[in-house]
Amino acid sequence: MSQPSTTLGYALFATRWLQAPLYFGLVAAQGVYVYKFFNELWNLILRCVTGQANETYVMLAVLKLVDVVMIANLLIMVIVGGYETFVSRIGLQGHRDQPEWLSHVNSNVLKVKLATAIVGISSVHLLQMFVDVHHTSQHALLWGTVIHMAFIASAAILAYMSGPMAEHGDRSHKGHGHGHAPAHGQDGAGGGHSAFTSVPAEFSTSAAAMRAPAPALVPSTVPAPIPVPIPAQATGSYLSSSEAYDSYDPYETGAETRIRAARFPSRKQLEEFDEDHPRDFDREVLARLGKLDFVAARRNVVFVGPPGTGKTHLAVGLGVRACQAGHQVLFATAAQWAARLTEARAAGRLAEELAALDAHPLLIVDEVGYTPFDADTAHLFFQLVAHRYERSSLIVTGDRPLGRWDEIFGGAAPAMVDRLAHHAEIVRLEGDSYRMRRATSAWAE
Repeated sequence: MSQPSTTLGYALFATRWLQAPLYFGLVAAQGVYVYKFFNELWNLILRCVTGQANETYVMLAVLKLVDVVMIANLLIMVIVGGYETFVSRIGLQGHRDQPEWLSHVNSNVLKVKLATAIVGISSVHLLQMFVDVHHTSQHALLWGTVIHMAFIASAAILAYMSGPMAEHGDRSHKGHGHGHAPAHGQDGAGGGHSAFTSVPAEFSTSAAAMRAPAPALVPSTVPAPIPVPIPAQATGSYLSSSEAYDSYDPYETGAETRIRAARFPSRKQLEEFDEDHPRDFDREVLARLGKLDFVAARRNVVFVGPPGTGKTHLAVGLGVRACQAGHQVLFATAAQWAARLTEARAAGRLAEELAALDAHPLLIVDEVGYTPFDADTAHLFFQLVAHRYERSSLIVTGDRPLGRWDEIFGGAAPAMVDRLAHHAEIVRLEGDSYRMRRATSAWAE
């Protein structure tokens, strides 16, 4: 791209700041509604104290207060969500009161939320008319009902269209630039507390697996090349582009698409984790991690403990929640990551592969320590950790503390651990294997 074109693009993009005064104007409008709320409240209190308020008046006055609050909620949604979406990001990372919806707000989400808020406001207005029906004409009631139904229909249509439209945009974007798409569903069997850690499945490093098709290199004008799909843990094979495209479901939500694309071995929720099973477990740490502040802050999480204590369950649970919050996630075992990076290096595209992974704010590396790696593979892991240092987040699960990683990665371990642990939450899980406990119980019965 030529310098004049780049300068013009930046200049046009900078015009978004012209919207900033509009949002501050809405802040002033919100102040007006605050004044109106307390004015109505004061009048209600005075009339109640002086005995001038009957039941109908009190109900109507309360509905007016609710109406004002709902409009104020609509305003704050437009102010915060609109500013974040169209002007500039609001740095609330780590703020305890950060709204849940702010982490994945976009124009479609904002439109649906505004539509539903308008329906709620319209409902209050219509209720006011029916409460004061003796002083409301039939003409006003009729048109009030018609307008309210029109709002409901509009909101329903908008909500229905926003999902397929967003998915169509994602599909088109992936079709033109992304080298991967959601894989076939693989929600592992079992549920509840029956499998807090995924059943280990060794990733095949055979020549057939290593000959999986690789994407064409992306031209240098594209900011970030797109990665090859992570191989499925169950099969140890890549999905071809046509297979991934055919697995696309236009009626899936964006979160479901991201969860499928993450290639989790099974679907786990943080709420399903048996907190009473590990002998030593900090529930406050889990609650803090569940807010996903570590993803926004580009920090890491390391789960350390013996097999069967719930490390993979927690990693997958955080990954699923990150997908639901709008983040792209990739899951694979350490053996799978080793095969992927080895293949990229053999094809001469390791740098492109590492850059492509930047599109995913969270990568999960499971089962570190079950198999030691040779020096070349250990160096590849070091490059992965070093590339993502202070850039994106990693979740790592392993059976031994970081101080013993030299048993796995040899001489590359100190430099790797230094970068991984610098901005990391280290979570230790102590206890017996959950799977062995269930097997023992079944045998005893």
